[in-house]
Amino acid sequence: MAKQDIFVGVEVGTTKVCAAVGESGREGTLRILGIGMAPSRGVRKGEIVDLAIATECVHDALAEAETNSDAEIVSVSVAVTGGHIRSFNSRGEIIIPEDRFEIDEEDVNEVAIKAREVNIPSENHFLHSIIQHYFVDGQAGVLNPVGLMGRKLEADFHIVHGVKTRLQNTLRSIRENGIEIEEVVVNSLASAQAALDQHQKDLGAVVIDIGGGVTDYIVYEGGVVRHSGVLAVGGDHISNDISMGLRIPLTRAERLKCEEGSAKIGSATPGAMIVLKNDAGFSGKEIEREMLNTIIHARVREIFELIRRQVEKEISPHALGAGVVLTGGCSLMRDIQEVAESVFDLPVALTRDAGVSGPKSVLNNPQYSTAIGLIKFAQAQRAEEEEAGLVGSVVEKISGFFRRRN
Repeated sequence: MAKQDIFVGVEVGTTKVCAAVGESGREGTLRILGIGMAPSRGVRKGEIVDLAIATECVHDALAEAETNSDAEIVSVSVAVTGGHIRSFNSRGEIIIPEDRFEIDEEDVNEVAIKAREVNIPSENHFLHSIIQHYFVDGQAGVLNPVGLMGRKLEADFHIVHGVKTRLQNTLRSIRENGIEIEEVVVNSLASAQAALDQHQKDLGAVVIDIGGGVTDYIVYEGGVVRHSGVLAVGGDHISNDISMGLRIPLTRAERLKCEEGSAKIGSATPGAMIVLKNDAGFSGKEIEREMLNTIIHARVREIFELIRRQVEKEISPHALGAGVVLTGGCSLMRDIQEVAESVFDLPVALTRDAGVSGPKSVLNNPQYSTAIGLIKFAQAQRAEEEEAGLVGSVVEKISGFFRRRN
C-alpha cells in the first residue's frame, strides 16, 4: 500500500485520544481502515497539563490504530482546541503593479498576507487563513483570480489563531512518539469535514462538537466559513453539575449521565426514581429522575444559548438553510437534539460521516468525527496540491513554527 494513499488523523481530547487511519482510493474515495482509541489522561479542557502521561495515551491510541488498520503510522494530521483559540474575519487588498495587469499566484499569496496584518497577542500564532471571497476591481463572486486582468485584488479571509506554547504542547505529545506532523487543524474545521457535505455548506449550517472539556463550533454560509469559536465548557461540566447537585461521586455522576440521563425536562414519570447501588466508598442512594434531567438540561441549554448568541452576531439564522449538526461524544446524550432545536429554532441533526466507507460502527459514531474529518481535510489538501502544483490555495499550510521538533 503506497504511503501517499494513507492518511491518519489524531485527536487528543479531554476524555479520549482517537486515531483514525484512512486509505484514499480512486476519484477521491476514502475508506476507513481502522480506529485506535485510548482513555485520555493528562489533558484538561482540550489542552495538555501532563505531557508525559498524555504522550503515553497517544502512544496507546496509535498502537491500536496500527493493529486495527494493518498500516504503519509515520505521520499524522492533528486537531487542536482550547479556550485560547480565537478567530476573526479580515480583508486584504493589493494593487497590481503598473507594468502588468494579469493577476498571478504571488498576488494571491500577498493578499492573504495583507489580511493577516492585524494586531494579535505577541504570544499567539496564526493557525489558518481560510479564503471566503475574492474581488477583482470590485467584481464580487470571483472563485480564482489567477489569470484574470485587474488593477486591484481584494480578498476576505476567516483567520484563526492561538497561543503558541499551548498549541505546541499538543504537538509534542505526538512528536514524542516519533511521529511526524503533516497538518495542524483547529478542531471545529476538522469536525465540519466529517459532519457536512458541500451542499450543506452552501445552504449554511452550524456544526457543534461537544466534547468532554470544550465545545467547538463553526458556521458556514454560502459555502464558506463565516465564524468559528471554542467554549471552555463540555460534557465534564455536566457530570460535575450532577455530582454537586445530587451529592454523589464524580465517577457515579458520569455513569448516571450516560446511562440514565436526558437533556429534556418534563418527560420523566412524576416521582420516578433511580436507585444507585452501594459501591466502594459510596453507600448508595435514590435519585429523582426529573431532578437529574433538570440538571443536565440547564447546562446543555446554556451551551447552546452561548453559541446562538455568538452566531447571531455574525449571521442571520435565516441564512442557515441546513440548520445545526451536532457531533462529539456528548451529542449521543438522550434528547439533546430537541433542546438544540428549541434554542436555535432550526432543524438539528446528528452527524453521519457521508462520503466515507468503512465499518458502520465507526462512521455512525460521532466520537470519531474529528479524527475522520482530519483525514478528509488532509486528503483534500493533497488533491489540491497535486492539481495546482503548489501548497495551500484554500487553507494556508502551517508554517515552520509547527514543523520544528522541540
